[in-house]
Amino acid sequence: MAFKFRQLQYFVAVADTGSISGAAQQLSVSQSTVTEAVKELEADLGVVLIERSGRGMALTRPGQIFLRRAERVLEAVADARRSLGDEADISGRLMIGVTALVAGYVLSDLLARFRRAHPAVDVAAIEDTSDYLEHLLINGELDVAVMIMPDRPVDPALRMEILGETPYRIWLPQGHRLAAMREVPLSELAEETHVVLSIDEIEETTRGFWREHGFRPRVAFRTRSVEAVRSLVGTGAGIAILPDLVYRPWSLEGDRIEARPAVEALPMVKSGIVWRRGSDAGLATTDFIALSRAQRPDRRSFGISDN
Repeated sequence: MAFKFRQLQYFVAVADTGSISGAAQQLSVSQSTVTEAVKELEADLGVVLIERSGRGMALTRPGQIFLRRAERVLEAVADARRSLGDEADISGRLMIGVTALVAGYVLSDLLARFRRAHPAVDVAAIEDTSDYLEHLLINGELDVAVMIMPDRPVDPALRMEILGETPYRIWLPQGHRLAAMREVPLSELAEETHVVLSIDEIEETTRGFWREHGFRPRVAFRTRSVEAVRSLVGTGAGIAILPDLVYRPWSLEGDRIEARPAVEALPMVKSGIVWRRGSDAGLATTDFIALSRAQRPDRRSFGISDN
């Protein structure tokens, strides 16, 4: 195999941005340059990495597998450069915005890696809603935000990249009658008592798919605490429909919580990074974004557009 480092960069950029044009913009090269690099990489590897059709493009199974390896190569090279001192002296202040779910389940690992790489950078974080964090980014009061992506386009002044996405599942107490099913029809949940998590647009999303399927569930508890949801479900006070991002099989009290997929398609929760377009991002910001990309979980099989 004689593939080049540049080809890996271009292939990962296509996957990161979701399109050939997005990769070209990120890399400041022409679209034809990106397309040719990906074709050369496929020829060197002897496999098809991206399937092209009239509907756009999508990573093949070999493409998804190779992507994980390619990202590790790029990250290893970046780490090697940092070890030589190219970025070891980065200092200053990094202001990060974060939404509630991300604060507890995504941000900690990112911050740990960033602090190990740049101990001289003073990092501060603020937790708020996605709307308010976007406002702070546009005003230049934040450098970057890590958030649950809203079900709407972000402001054109901002740039967004998805780090990962996770499906909703049905949370049940151990021994619940529905736990015997491999997949649970939503119609079986209509008469159940529900526990609702009311942060990061979770409740709004939940209401949306209930309306779509014509149900109005009985809500016994609303809470902003994921641990409270676990405790309530674990003790049989109700069931919940929540993303896998926050699932754990045990409550703090030691009660078992089962999770089952629904028969019907449920929404996906997307976590991502957002920053201001055209901003003169400092080294701390650009490196935090790079580490976030490298940290992203294994992708689902997603579509990539040509545009």
